[in-house]
Amino acid sequence: MKKNNLKISIAIVFMALGIWACNKSFLETDPYGQYSDAQLLSAKGIDATLIGAYGHLDGESQFKYGENWYTPVTNWVYGDIASDDAYKGTDANDQPAMTAVETYNWLPSNNAFYARWISIYDGIARANDVLRLITKVKKEKPSELSAEAEKNLTAEARFIRGFLHFEAKRMWGNIPYVTDTTTSNPGNSLSSDAVWALIVADFSSAASNLPKSQAQLGRVNASAAKAYQAKALLYQRKYAEALPIFSDLIANGVTSKGEKYALLDAYWKNYDPRYENGPEHVFSIQFAAQGAQEGDGNRGYGLAFPYGGDFGCCGFLQPSQNLVNAYKTKNGLPDFTDFNKVDVKNDEALTSDKAFTLGTEEVDPRLDWSVGRREVPFWDWGAHPGRNWIRDAAYAGPYSPKKHIYSAADVNTFTANGWRQVTAKNYHAMRYADLLLMAAECEVEAGSMEKARQYVNEVRTRAASAESAVKGSPAKYKISNYTATWTNKDVAREAVRWERRLELAMEGHRFFDLVRYGSNYAQNTLKSYLEVEREKRLYLKSAKTTVPDYYPLPERAIVLSGGKLKQNAGF
Repeated sequence: MKKNNLKISIAIVFMALGIWACNKSFLETDPYGQYSDAQLLSAKGIDATLIGAYGHLDGESQFKYGENWYTPVTNWVYGDIASDDAYKGTDANDQPAMTAVETYNWLPSNNAFYARWISIYDGIARANDVLRLITKVKKEKPSELSAEAEKNLTAEARFIRGFLHFEAKRMWGNIPYVTDTTTSNPGNSLSSDAVWALIVADFSSAASNLPKSQAQLGRVNASAAKAYQAKALLYQRKYAEALPIFSDLIANGVTSKGEKYALLDAYWKNYDPRYENGPEHVFSIQFAAQGAQEGDGNRGYGLAFPYGGDFGCCGFLQPSQNLVNAYKTKNGLPDFTDFNKVDVKNDEALTSDKAFTLGTEEVDPRLDWSVGRREVPFWDWGAHPGRNWIRDAAYAGPYSPKKHIYSAADVNTFTANGWRQVTAKNYHAMRYADLLLMAAECEVEAGSMEKARQYVNEVRTRAASAESAVKGSPAKYKISNYTATWTNKDVAREAVRWERRLELAMEGHRFFDLVRYGSNYAQNTLKSYLEVEREKRLYLKSAKTTVPDYYPLPERAIVLSGGKLKQNAGF
């Protein structure tokens, strides 16, 4: 069983709630199913509330509102399917709300957006509960809370609040910022700069007050908070402010276990639960699952498994041909301009009983850890069989997702024994490779292009290692480092952006990256993508040609706010 202290603590908190409710006299008036104020007004009570707030980071506490697959922090719908990395998958009739996201037919009435909104703001409310309890204890029972406990509890709660507001900001842009002293919904009248300043302030405060390491896995430490502070600055294109933070983290950053940041020696180890919480994992959302213990598992990817074999369900989140083509190499380097002119050979037109030979094109080995494709070993399940694992190849292509899928060796060890799609695989919200590439962006803007090239090459060197190749694959792998000095800023920018796509594919980042690059980068990239895809995937002919930078605020949220929330322009 995967040992995961924070997730176990979350489970214990809710078990304690039930035990407490069952043992109270029926004549007492404290509400059932929740702690009383008397129980909460202590360091232990505040920490229990904080653990509950951590439990909201995964977004899965909101598996309701009829839209279960739109709430998880993994962002596979909003970050992957809405980008050029993935199709919705499955078939034409399944999850029409998701098809609307993929085709940019975004309506405020789509309950997918409301489900994600609630999952985020419920978590923000829990973080603010912690901060309000701290204030109350200091006033009413000051002896219950030491200065050190107050500092740590406050810092963790502010990180959670900042993290969730960050998620909302990149989803909707024009958002309300809710604090522990807000007594009513403030609407979204704050300027974008003001909201960003509040997010950065939460991360900065957390970074200044958190410990270097944590005894309990899953709790945020000072380095992770600093990393998110820098990331929030990067999203504002404040490269000069973000760069020294990233540089310090590269030199001195440590994991919550106190281990210095470093790339794992093999790319695939990031997706094997046996190597979780190691030196590459800056901040991870923790999951645990074994046997009947599926309540703490990662269920947010539940639909996004191959449609066949041991998995059986459900065929969503199929990698795009565009993504597969992006992994082609020319002399070991990406082909920025012509990568999508000729497709990597695939078996889309063939059933699994028909012979197929993999193409001879040279590809980056990260392709076959990000995408399941015919004849390439799929973890330890043997070679991907093609059509037998695909629900409708004509609709969504011949490929399967891979990174979050369990291996045969994981069954019942890192999966639930009921619905195996509930797994113990953590979601790595930020990896060290991600941090290196964000630092490289900042170095390019600072004119330090040689330093940027060094960071990109660190990531590529690991990808090129023998340990990172798929063993037994018939694919022709070739990946090289950039050897020529970067002198042109535009070329350097594109190299860094391309590397992010290759390294972080299918991890929920792509759409948000496209938008934050600015200068209509998302619009131009997705327009080019759709021009080709409409000829292959007929349903994408309905995709809108103008892609907004932000999703519409949910109509239901606006109504419930009494009109205080204002809709984004264009919806």
